[in-house]
Amino acid sequence: MPRIQPLEPGAAKPKAAELLTAIQRQFGVVPNLFKTLAHAPSVLGGYLNFTKSLGAGKLSAALREQIALAVAGANRCGYCASAHTAIAKQAGLDTRELGRNLNGKSEDPHTQAVLTFVNSVVTSRGNVTDADLAQVRAAGVSDGEIVEIIANIAINIFTNYFNLVTGTEVDFPVVDVGQARAA
Repeated sequence: MPRIQPLEPGAAKPKAAELLTAIQRQFGVVPNLFKTLAHAPSVLGGYLNFTKSLGAGKLSAALREQIALAVAGANRCGYCASAHTAIAKQAGLDTRELGRNLNGKSEDPHTQAVLTFVNSVVTSRGNVTDADLAQVRAAGVSDGEIVEIIANIAINIFTNYFNLVTGTEVDFPVVDVGQARAA
């Protein structure tokens, strides 16, 4: 059961209602994440703007989803694991690969290098080593891409923590990631 109830557009403040209506028009549905973020219109707007900016970056949509899955798996966020698995499947990613991604793994060497770096960032809380950076650079990842990877990690940690704290009800096909681990 949600600890913070999702808001329908008619119950939200005008700015949040406007954003929720735009989401409805774009996707045909308003996921519970957005309905719950609507309690703070500035946060909902900031989240939408940040994700839009990341979508205009160099990282592919598929790799952004794989990063999201690795972060969700590390944080045991069922909502995000479920949402990003559904989105990644729509983007044509293989189901077995998505399961690997939730565990920070990939069959593709470049993606594996990125996910190894993602795992290092998440588990060290950003205190990566020079060797971690050298490893991802050796895979051909540029400094600009590293910046985008860090930004994608950050936005996904935000949604992981948000959904875990608020108890957002999963409104995608459920992916079980187990219970959240204590720090």
